[in-house]
Amino acid sequence: MMEKVREARSRLSKHLVNAMRVTSKPMTLEEYLNYDDGTDTRYELVNGELIAMPPESTLNIRIASFLFAYFLQLEIPFYRLVMKAQIAVSGAQATSREPDLMVLSEETAIALKGATQCLITHNMPPPLLVVEVVSPNQENRDYRHKRTEYAGRQIPEYWIVDPIAQKITVLEWVDGLYEERVYQGDDAIASHLFPAFSLTAAQVLAAGT
Repeated sequence: MMEKVREARSRLSKHLVNAMRVTSKPMTLEEYLNYDDGTDTRYELVNGELIAMPPESTLNIRIASFLFAYFLQLEIPFYRLVMKAQIAVSGAQATSREPDLMVLSEETAIALKGATQCLITHNMPPPLLVVEVVSPNQENRDYRHKRTEYAGRQIPEYWIVDPIAQKITVLEWVDGLYEERVYQGDDAIASHLFPAFSLTAAQVLAAGT
């Protein structure tokens, strides 16, 4: 019995040492893509550091899936709509984000074709649209940090869907800056990229209930 306890402690000690080795120095994008800790934990890479992502809420998944389905109705090809894909963004060290939904340009979709990892690297064209659904206690991340990061990639539109504040913020890239429009209730969401988009803020937010 004591021998099994010692073996278990030894395995745990090795796991902790390896984890410390991974996080003791900033990680590169290549190291991040090849990283596997043997668990189902999902990570984002933020300034070279692995940040564990909390399990996705049903609400977030429903809203992202609803928008995915709606964009299909707008005749955007399925291969240009991606969930759980990642995009490399600028930071003090290597940083990669995983938006809830991205609408790719044809050029980005072609660049990703055949890639071993679904990651939009710095040398690929940016997506047309990134959508983030705000989770509790993550407002600062979506409204501030990711806004700056996506601006660095000059992503044409960034939508922040906020079920907590019951609003949708549309950021449009204009002359080197994001111009902001906020939609609530029965406000019809307007997009220069997708002029046929005709849903209201309430309709999108209701998808999560």
